[in-house]
Amino acid sequence: MFSQNEKKEGMSRVRRTKAQAKEYYDKISKWYDLISGKKEKKLSKLGLERLKIAEGEVVLEIGYGTGRIMKELAELVGSEGRVYGIDISEGMKEKALSGIDTAKLERIRLECGDAAKLPYGEELFDSIFIGFTLELFDTPELPVVLKECERVLKKNGKMCVLSMSKRKENTMVMLYEWSHRIFPKFIDCRPIYTEEIARNAGFQVIEKTEENLFGLPVDIIVVKKASFDTP
Repeated sequence: MFSQNEKKEGMSRVRRTKAQAKEYYDKISKWYDLISGKKEKKLSKLGLERLKIAEGEVVLEIGYGTGRIMKELAELVGSEGRVYGIDISEGMKEKALSGIDTAKLERIRLECGDAAKLPYGEELFDSIFIGFTLELFDTPELPVVLKECERVLKKNGKMCVLSMSKRKENTMVMLYEWSHRIFPKFIDCRPIYTEEIARNAGFQVIEKTEENLFGLPVDIIVVKKASFDTP
């Protein structure tokens, strides 16, 4: 078994800057859905099901991308709920807004910004959804992002995180990490120790599902603040 420190040190670092990330995602925003594919969308919807969002909730999506899940969130919260989103890319914001119908736009608020500095007040959200985004942050920023999530999440709120996982080493993981090291601006995410990072940030894991994406392990975890019980 690895210790927590060994696991943290074993993760690849994110070598591109946030300015480079913004530029890259602005460029590919129009074609991102073709690049990501149906499998990623299917896993995101599976995570959404695990979160069990109810009508009237106030929900945050971190890394909303082209808005595929944002539309479903707006449907789930209903006319009395609200959905907020934050993403680093202006291009993604424009793409997301173009695909959301007018009725749903009334309950959606999209921001461009950095999830390490969330522009929201404390305990605002009932639920937070992070799909294939946490692994885009460099290792020192992971606890910072999750601490911000804890700050804006209500006492009895829940958060779902989907990410490529480093819980299992296989040929695809090694090949992906090699590609990440060689092409850091284009393959800018990497597998992380999802569950351990969440626990170390003060969350309690209440559900975990292990999936895969083209041979790469994927974790889907649902967490809550460790000091509060789920109702």
